[in-house]
Amino acid sequence: MKYRSHYLLEIRPVLPNAVVTENMSMGEKFQNKTLRPILKLQNPLLVLVLKNYIAKHKNGFYDLSPEKRLLFIENSIQKDIKFRNSLKGILIGQFTEEEYELYIQNSSALNKRMMNMVIARLQDQIQQFDHQPLPYV
Repeated sequence: MKYRSHYLLEIRPVLPNAVVTENMSMGEKFQNKTLRPILKLQNPLLVLVLKNYIAKHKNGFYDLSPEKRLLFIENSIQKDIKFRNSLKGILIGQFTEEEYELYIQNSSALNKRMMNMVIARLQDQIQQFDHQPLPYV
């Protein structure tokens, strides 16, 4: 399985601003070394998943004010357990075996960190959700 880890690490984007230092907590190190590159790699998929979630909820999102859209994203991820678990799976599936071993040691705190990062990332891209998609013909 070493090949899997090698290939996963090879396809991740390099983020020069995601610095890891010795005096950082394990959570901060994991965030900068693992989560940030995975979030950047998976960003197009995360956007599509949210667009699909919006469509499955009858596109009510598009009738909301900009502030309420931000709340919709946050509440959807925090309160819809199936949706949150789907997002976690998209990210955890990109962990190497070693990263997964670190993750399971402190999964509760890392899950919270991970979901806060997903919320912030999707909210920062709110303009991608400005227009209701055309219905499939």
